[in-house]
This record gives sequence, structure tokens and C-alpha cells, in this order.
Amino acid sequence: MTNEVTTLRVAPLPYRPRRPPDKTEMTANTDLAAQTPTSPAPEPAYDRARLLAWMAEHGIAQTTHDHPAVFRVEEGLELKAALPGVHTKNLFLKDKKGRLWLISAAQDTVIDLKRAHRAIGSDRLSFGNETLLWETLGVRPGSVTALGLINDTDRRVTFVLDQRLWEADTVNFHPLTNTATTALSQNDFRKVLALLERQPIVVDFDALD
Repeated sequence: MTNEVTTLRVAPLPYRPRRPPDKTEMTANTDLAAQTPTSPAPEPAYDRARLLAWMAEHGIAQTTHDHPAVFRVEEGLELKAALPGVHTKNLFLKDKKGRLWLISAAQDTVIDLKRAHRAIGSDRLSFGNETLLWETLGVRPGSVTALGLINDTDRRVTFVLDQRLWEADTVNFHPLTNTATTALSQNDFRKVLALLERQPIVVDFDALD
């Protein structure tokens, strides 16, 4: 009896390079990605109407003036001149350690971020992004305001106040929208902060070296 071993030889398959996807496939993939559901940012607890209602409920006197949208401090100067009190600029900031800060100052106070961080006890500062602004203060760029602290229930934002505002008889802030300005007496402004349990870091920015 003869033992035989049979060896099979299999021819290699020919090399076929993979073709790149055509524009139709790329568009389909892009559309599919666009349809992937994402979690929208939740609406803030307070908007203008609810904020003003909250003030009325707590006996806080205020005067709110409607006006065209104002996005920068230098806009609407004639409008501001007709409204009594100190007008403000509000900077939403983030330091290198990830901490969030809100600086509210008189509109003509110079805020030098290269020096301000030493005065307030933060790391180096830069502007916070729109997502963080909406998540914490419930406002969009152009509408940053100290009154947005009502939405920061988790106390993620540290509040810094220009000494000039702390001493002013009347202060003006956006009521969570840049199409209006709300005037508060100093007493009523401090009442707002007390109700929100906020003790600001008061800084004399004009005296910084």
C-alpha cells in the first residue's frame, strides 16, 4: 500500500486597491452624521420676564428701558446718556485652572486682564466660550450681565465687582437680554446679591499697578 501526500496549490487572489468614496457616498455619510441626535443645552431657569417677575415678588424696585440690541460698550452711548446711573460692562472669563469669573465694571473702567488676575486671585484669564456662558448665566454673547447670576445655581462663577459700581447710587445692567437696560438703586442691587447669596469680590481697578 502506497502512502501519497497530495499538495494543493492555490493561486493568490489579484490585488484590487480600494477606491475612495465618491461624492454621493461622502454626502450620505455627512447627512447621517448630521442626523445623529445631540442633547440640546437646557433652557435657563430665568429669562427677562421671569427675572423681572422675581424682582417684583421680592420687592426689588427697578426701571427697565427697551432699546435696540447693543452688543458692545461703545454702542448706544447716546441712549445710555439719557438713562441715569452708572452703565456697565461685564466680562465672562475663564482662568487656566478652569475656574469661571464674571467681572462687572463701570463702562469706562479699564480692565487689564494681564493685571486683573492678581487682584482677584485667579490664574491667567481669557474669555469664556458661548457654551459655558449659556450653561452658567443663561445669556448669549452681548447680553452678559451680573443679573445672570440668578441662573448660576451651582455657583460655578465667581463674581467680581468694580468698586465704582459698589459705590454708585444707581447701576444699570441688561435684564438677561441686550435689548433692554434695567436700572437699580444701590440698595436694591445689594438686595439682589443678598437674595442670591452672592458676596462679590470688590476691586478698585483704577488703583491697580
